[in-house]
Amino acid sequence: MNKVILIGNLTRDPEKKSTPNGVSTTTFSVAVQRNYKNAAGGYDADFINCVAWRSTADFIAQYFSKGSKICVEGSIQTRSYDDKNGNKRYATEVVVDKAEFVGGKAEPKPETKEPEQTSLDGFEDFVPAPDEELPF
Repeated sequence: MNKVILIGNLTRDPEKKSTPNGVSTTTFSVAVQRNYKNAAGGYDADFINCVAWRSTADFIAQYFSKGSKICVEGSIQTRSYDDKNGNKRYATEVVVDKAEFVGGKAEPKPETKEPEQTSLDGFEDFVPAPDEELPF
């Protein structure tokens, strides 16, 4: 079985592209904190390269940016290719099947909307009670 679940922060803005056939793909990197402290008393992180396709790629590109906390689920894929100098290169990345918000939903990046006016219907003078005074 090849299954990966990661929770971390994006190290850069997702990079969205399309294949010649119009299929969306988004690449990004996730910094994942290790579970133990290093010799200096801090936590190291691993930087995991990820790629998403189609609607998952669109979702990530629209709602996530550098520093966003994300949970991704997918599988590890390895591949090799020849660089422009003819050298064999190897890549290991997570192919993302599912992505979720962690710590709250983000607003879409591209558009900004005017806030809608809501009617208070007689509650104009309503002041909510402080959280300390609520019975739950």
